[in-house]
Amino acid sequence: MRTWSLARLWRQAERSRAILPIMALICLAGIGSSMLTTAVSLALSAPGIAPRNVQLVLTAYPLGFLVGCLIARPLVSRVGHERAFFIITVIAAIGTSGFVFTDLLPAWFCFRLLGGLAMAAMFVVCESWINLYADQHNRGRLFSVYMMTTAIAVLLGQVLLEIVGAHSPHLFGVSAATVLMAVLARFVSKPWPALPAPQYEPSVPAIPAKEERYGVIQLLRLAPVTVVSVFQAGVTNMNVFVLTPIYGAKIGLSASATVGLVTTVSIAGMLAQTPVGWLSDRFDRRVILLIQGLLSVSLCASIAWIGTRPLPFLFLLFFLYGATALTVYPVAIAFANSRTHSRHMVAASGTLLLLYSISNILTPGLSAALMEHTAPQAMLFVLGTGGILVAIAACINLRQRPVGIVVVQPSGGEP
Repeated sequence: MRTWSLARLWRQAERSRAILPIMALICLAGIGSSMLTTAVSLALSAPGIAPRNVQLVLTAYPLGFLVGCLIARPLVSRVGHERAFFIITVIAAIGTSGFVFTDLLPAWFCFRLLGGLAMAAMFVVCESWINLYADQHNRGRLFSVYMMTTAIAVLLGQVLLEIVGAHSPHLFGVSAATVLMAVLARFVSKPWPALPAPQYEPSVPAIPAKEERYGVIQLLRLAPVTVVSVFQAGVTNMNVFVLTPIYGAKIGLSASATVGLVTTVSIAGMLAQTPVGWLSDRFDRRVILLIQGLLSVSLCASIAWIGTRPLPFLFLLFFLYGATALTVYPVAIAFANSRTHSRHMVAASGTLLLLYSISNILTPGLSAALMEHTAPQAMLFVLGTGGILVAIAACINLRQRPVGIVVVQPSGGEP
């Protein structure tokens, strides 16, 4: 038994190591994209630029993100995951390099549109590939590696920006070179690991009919907790970084303390990915999502209650919130794909990422308006509401009979 366990652990470790080169490519592209996003915002903050033009350029990225969610699945179906990833990185490099050659805002709109399209499509390609490559014993762990890679890329993008200098004329050039490295790595890296052969049921066609392809309605029937959790992630994952500086300023924190809160949330989310992924492979993911939802609500209420004092306790609560709320997405995705036939995974990933992007776009304006007209704690009300919805959806999923593919689960997994 011990020999079998060690052999199994070695095989799982081998599969984890096999995806590291792919994670390196994602990290390079993510570093360049993260650095470019901040560089563009700094450039647009210069005096003399009309607010309407600033809003137009900033809107281009989420608009492109939506388009990328829509085109990724047909692209993968036509050329496969590895070639689709290469095409997407080329598009990302074009969108990033354009900033080096012109400062015309209409051109910047087009370049940011390409950047958003490329990043969304990259996420769909990578997430669907990982879900096809993984099995029920390691899906959560592999997905947590992917999530940690994206978190590290965001952090390294900001570190690289600080090294180059916030006002350096070379910001756009360095970010473009970083993304270009991801393109060039295609010619020196090994082929992606082969995906397991799909297991088709004799009565089920290999290619799903149009009416069978997974949209939000099908996913709601199959895994309502995943749909709600992905919506919550769109509300939280990026907007907590956008809204926390506003919250900190409104409750009277210093600029350094506010930046510290944002950094604390980011580090917490990154550190928690691996242990939460490990737990999600060993316990019922619906129960984990229920606990995460309840904890998110409790932490939001605690943060709103204590205000600014004591400050160390506020930092502790923000750390715990980041570790809880920023790990909901990978657990929810792993659960959905444990209930989904492999032929539906690309379509499901695109649908969920589209839902994520929509909620991501809607939240900042709503939260900022509530904070302006009521109190700074309105931010915590919005974030806490997402946690309540996740907890309710987890309870619904725990009570409903399984729908969809029946899979063999490890001890302690979903029935």
